[in-house]
Amino acid sequence: MVHTFYKYQGTGNDFVMMDNRLETFPKNDIELIARLCDRRVGIGADGLILLENDESLDFKMVYFNADGNMGTMCGNGGRCLVAFANFLGLIASETKFSAVDGPHLATIEGDRVELGMGNVTEIKTKPNAYFLNTGSPHHVQVVKHLQDLKVYKEGSRLRYGLYGEKGSNINFVEPMADGSFAVRTYERGVEDETLSCGTGVTAVAIAMHHAKKVTSEVVDIETRGGKLQVRFSVQAEGYGNVRLIGPAKQVFKGEIEW
Repeated sequence: MVHTFYKYQGTGNDFVMMDNRLETFPKNDIELIARLCDRRVGIGADGLILLENDESLDFKMVYFNADGNMGTMCGNGGRCLVAFANFLGLIASETKFSAVDGPHLATIEGDRVELGMGNVTEIKTKPNAYFLNTGSPHHVQVVKHLQDLKVYKEGSRLRYGLYGEKGSNINFVEPMADGSFAVRTYERGVEDETLSCGTGVTAVAIAMHHAKKVTSEVVDIETRGGKLQVRFSVQAEGYGNVRLIGPAKQVFKGEIEW
């Protein structure tokens, strides 16, 4: 059969997007999902996202990593899915949808999507690093000369060496002179550096505030794929009202047979 798909990207973090409201996609076919995400034999993407019906909310997000396995929350993927839902006419400027980590509020204006993320109540301090969960687990480590860092080598070493087979996403961050932060991320499931990671930059912004490297509750982040902004409120127990803000764009529409 021939199947219609869409390609979306948010600051270079790219996704195969499919409308699965009729539930025809074979979600247990790990090999198929991995092949669709493969950049040489498939469409090519950091992950695959299905838009499905939800009993009480506007829609449901079902996210798969590029290796074909079910993933945890994906911030840029969530923003791209909001843009996709808007394109399909399911939502206008506001939405509430469900994901693996619970419900999310979001707004969209043009290609700018503001996505509500979960609260962060625990930040673990490690030697020269921080660990926290922003819908996905993240290691945040401050480095110098980020541009020259061998992210694949160092990221994979920490991903397995510190966190075992289950692993963690690994973020390397360098403070910039203007108060923003440059970030490069090794993503588990992709098992490589991606141009941007939404839950990763969210983790970086919160970790840097926790470490007192920034005092503002609005943090600008520069990824290799573009600029994102994270907003939050400091609460009695951690951080709430977390928002991930940035562009989400449709790249193309296509058909593929399997």
